[in-house]
Amino acid sequence: MARLSTWWLFRRLKTRLWAIKRIGRALALFLPMTRDVLRGDFRPIPWSAFGMMALALAYLVMPFDLIPDFLVIIGLVDDVLIIGWLLNRIDQRLSDYRAWKDEICNSTASHHSPS
Repeated sequence: MARLSTWWLFRRLKTRLWAIKRIGRALALFLPMTRDVLRGDFRPIPWSAFGMMALALAYLVMPFDLIPDFLVIIGLVDDVLIIGWLLNRIDQRLSDYRAWKDEICNSTASHHSPS
C-alpha cells in the first residue's frame, strides 16, 4: 500500500474541489431559500431539496451508520462522504431558486441604478 503523502491528499482535494464548492453553495442557499418558501415568495417548492436535507440531518443524528463511529477515522469518513453527497445533490436541486434569486437581485439593481 502506497504511503499517504501530503501531496497525494492535496491532489485528491483539488480534484474534488467542485464538489466542495457545491456543498458550500448548497448550505449558503438552503436557509435563504427556506425563508423565501415560508414567506410564500418562492414557488414551486423544491420538495426534493427539503427531503434530502432532512435525510442528511437524520443521518447525522441517528445512532446507526453504515460504518459505526467507534471506528474513528473510517466511521467519520463515511459520514462526511454521505452528507457531502447529499448536499451536492441538494445544490443541484436549488438551480431554480438560484436563477430566481439572481433575477430578483438583477431587477432590484436595475431599479436602483441612476438614470
